[in-house]
Amino acid sequence: MANRPMAPHLQVWKWGPHMAISILHRITGDGMATVGLGVLLWWLGAMAGGPEAYATFESVMGSPIGMIVLVGLSWAFFTHMMSGLRHFVLDIGAGYELDTNKTWSIVAPLIALFMTAALWAVIFLNLLK
Repeated sequence: MANRPMAPHLQVWKWGPHMAISILHRITGDGMATVGLGVLLWWLGAMAGGPEAYATFESVMGSPIGMIVLVGLSWAFFTHMMSGLRHFVLDIGAGYELDTNKTWSIVAPLIALFMTAALWAVIFLNLLK
């Protein structure tokens, strides 16, 4: 049998943060597409359904479970955005050095966490006024 090269797979490649952020990018995109679309359609339907339907939507989204969903959606948005910006930089040919790629793979989700916390801090501070 000929000595042919092996196809790359997870047993060949060493796991790294760049692989994790790539998978996280896909997961957050799918999550926003499904959960985000469901919340958006419910919100639009509640607005069209009248005051009672909208009051139900407000009470559910204002509950602890609803807030977790909204915080999760904003986290998914910021994580997907930061990962997308990282991929954009890679697409223009920059950031392929191993240290740079590893650093930005770690920093991107941290920035997303900070942006999510900042957004919800502003929202809650404005609610307290």
